Amino acid sequence: MPTLFPLTFITSLNNSVDSLRPIQFELAALFYFLICSSVGLGDYYVGNLYFANLFCVTMLGVSREGRERTACDCVTADCCCCFPGLGHGTFVAGVIASMRECQGFAPDSELHIFRVFTNNQVSYTSWFLDAFNYAILKKIDVLNLSIGGPDFMDHPFVDKVWELTANKVIMVSAIGNDGPLYGTLNNPADQMDVIGVGGIDFEDNIARFSSRGMTTWELPGGYGRVKPDIVTYGSGVRGSGLKEGCRSLSGTSVASPVVAGAVTLLASTVQNRELVNPASMKQALISSARRLPGVNMFEQGHGKLDLIRAYQILNSYRPQASLSPSYIDLTECPYMWPYCSQPIYYGGMPTIVNVTILNGMGVTGRIVDKPIWQPYLPQNGDHIDVAVSYSPVLWPWAGYLAVSISVAKKAASWEGVAQGHVMVTVASPAENDVKLTSTVKLPIKVKIVPTPPRSKRVLWDQYHNLRYPPGYFPRDNLRMKNDPLDWNGDHIHTNFRDMYQHLRSMGYFVEVLGAPITCFDASQPEELKSSVSVTDGLCRQWWMPDTGGANVPALNELISVWGMAFSDGLYEGDFTLADHDMYYASGCSIARFPEDGIVIAKNLKDQGLEVLKQETAVVEGVPILGLYQTPSDGGGRIALYGDSNCIDDSHRQKDCFWLLDALLQYTSYSMTPPSLSHSHSRVAPPTGVEHPLPQRLDGNHLYRYSKVLEAHLGDPKPRPLPACPHLSWAKPQPLNETAPSNLWKHQKLLSVDLDKVALPNVKSYRPQVRPLSPGESGAWDIPGGIMPGRYNQEVGQTIPVFAFLGAMVVLSFFVVQLTKAKGKPKRRKPRIKRPTYLQQQTTATTVAPGKTPTV
Repeated sequence: MPTLFPLTFITSLNNSVDSLRPIQFELAALFYFLICSSVGLGDYYVGNLYFANLFCVTMLGVSREGRERTACDCVTADCCCCFPGLGHGTFVAGVIASMRECQGFAPDSELHIFRVFTNNQVSYTSWFLDAFNYAILKKIDVLNLSIGGPDFMDHPFVDKVWELTANKVIMVSAIGNDGPLYGTLNNPADQMDVIGVGGIDFEDNIARFSSRGMTTWELPGGYGRVKPDIVTYGSGVRGSGLKEGCRSLSGTSVASPVVAGAVTLLASTVQNRELVNPASMKQALISSARRLPGVNMFEQGHGKLDLIRAYQILNSYRPQASLSPSYIDLTECPYMWPYCSQPIYYGGMPTIVNVTILNGMGVTGRIVDKPIWQPYLPQNGDHIDVAVSYSPVLWPWAGYLAVSISVAKKAASWEGVAQGHVMVTVASPAENDVKLTSTVKLPIKVKIVPTPPRSKRVLWDQYHNLRYPPGYFPRDNLRMKNDPLDWNGDHIHTNFRDMYQHLRSMGYFVEVLGAPITCFDASQPEELKSSVSVTDGLCRQWWMPDTGGANVPALNELISVWGMAFSDGLYEGDFTLADHDMYYASGCSIARFPEDGIVIAKNLKDQGLEVLKQETAVVEGVPILGLYQTPSDGGGRIALYGDSNCIDDSHRQKDCFWLLDALLQYTSYSMTPPSLSHSHSRVAPPTGVEHPLPQRLDGNHLYRYSKVLEAHLGDPKPRPLPACPHLSWAKPQPLNETAPSNLWKHQKLLSVDLDKVALPNVKSYRPQVRPLSPGESGAWDIPGGIMPGRYNQEVGQTIPVFAFLGAMVVLSFFVVQLTKAKGKPKRRKPRIKRPTYLQQQTTATTVAPGKTPTV
């Protein structure tokens, strides 16, 4: 599993309920399980540390050739795992459980440390699986992972995470440091059963580095889920240094242990530990989180961690189901972005909202019967149609509820707001064979507008997009060697977000097609093809890309009907077009184009030659842009441009949104911009003789991931078109009642009244702790021999009495003084007439400019 940043773990609660001390609001004897890249012992006393030889072997410089691993004793000085150089694991462990400098959240915790990275930060899925198995064996309760990677289809890893949470392990994981780009969530933080944590600074701003949603598991046919779940401080957080003292670090690797430590504290305050499970803890955290103003849900999730409110909810909790998000409001901006950024209309692609069902009643559950759609008639709920698909089984602790919303035919020319709600009943078997049920409502509110004209509708083809995972598809830019894989989903709400925002600002309505184009009625919308543009030359020794170029052979097959084709050339460089500065990043040239078309050419560097032979050459007159009007009556128009990096947020250097506007104007209204038709860069259309057309890589496995190719002896052959998906629209059960006006409120976890829940007495002072020397007593060095948490009963009763008497004496004194002051009659001060000689002397006195007379 490719890892982007290091790792950590937590966890296992002590079985003794007597060891809980809720008054101190901390956990006594929590077992933490840390899997990390580096944990230095230094001069710290971090809880009770345990190292396991089984995992120390994974750090002994294991080569990629797979030499046999040799165990070592992690307590000895010559073991590489005890003396790291990064300090990532040391810092994370300190945030959770440091007992001296930079005290952690749970200093009484017991940590189990395992390292799964080499000194070069290399790891393997099997090493993680070994560590996870140990966590299950030790009955771990909380597990922190300050690591992650983009491969959510690493099935052994994902399955083991499910197994962990199924065993009641509460997993907290960092969402990644790939922000501010959208669609950059890391696994396992993007899983439904895991608490995904993002980062903020101390001014409650989303940290720039914090990864953004949505999840991309569900693409291309569906829509991503809301992640992160919550955010907390992850920028400039103080923690343990590598050897001694404190230092500051930033990253979601820091935010994750903050939440993990908070989860530890929360778990320590619950008397009935049977209520604590991955779902109930997540429900308490997200329902108590404080929403940040001006931030959308794919940046902040449910909001900022609020430990006190989470404590209130968890201590009044009863097992139940809940939803994330708890409502759908397409009119609420900016929180509900991107849903609120575009109204819906009749004839458009259905809007899909992917809701997560959290089941706090048990590790497994199911939806009873079918969800019920109930429109509010006074709020025009009958103007929308709703279809619902859902998980057949909720396991572990969670499932999905996909809600598709469309406009009814009778509202084709109507404008307004429509409301309703979906009712869902979840059942889960209890341990005593008693079935538990919970019913939740999902309020829905949408903005409807009349169907816009054809020229203002743009269709984004998501169906044919190829990305990593599952296949090794490189990015469009060969210069991006540190981030070579195309893993952001290629969606208008992820790495093409800026393009989508621009089109909306220009009045366009953008729809996403997650099925073959034959499944869509194209009589109305204008189509914008989104093709995956991947280039050859990025492959390293241990993997081979599944397609080369921009999957140019497939594109050439599509446009060959009009006598068009892209070449196998690869070019880059800066140039000016229509007074706009442009950058061509690993783009293709046009090899063939109709003779009556318009072609624009520029001087660019031959990047293919540079990659293959390390030589630099500038090629003059490279055709990069073509415009063509088909000759048939009522025929459409086609525009070709050989590079998509200028509209892709991933590594864009200079945007070309102005060119996108011009091309849409041309294809919609046949308005050719004069700056292009009369450009000095216009050349004769190429005939295809000069450049050979690209061919597929020999032995490629593109058919495994392609929607249009299937395996065949020799070359792959076209795949038959699949059946079009059909939504099963729910039969409405109308309600003749008024819908709620404000849908945003914290989830009603069985009507928990936060004001009636008593808060714990937070201890304001705790003496510094040091590790015990051999033979030293375990008593703390406190005058009088008073042990923390074990107060002498007389002392505990006497202190409040003296404090009360002292306060009463002080209060009485002030009352007496105030009464005396009010009882005295006010005497008028006699007016004294100044002597004449003094007045004359004052008049004669002069003050030098700029100086103050002294008295």
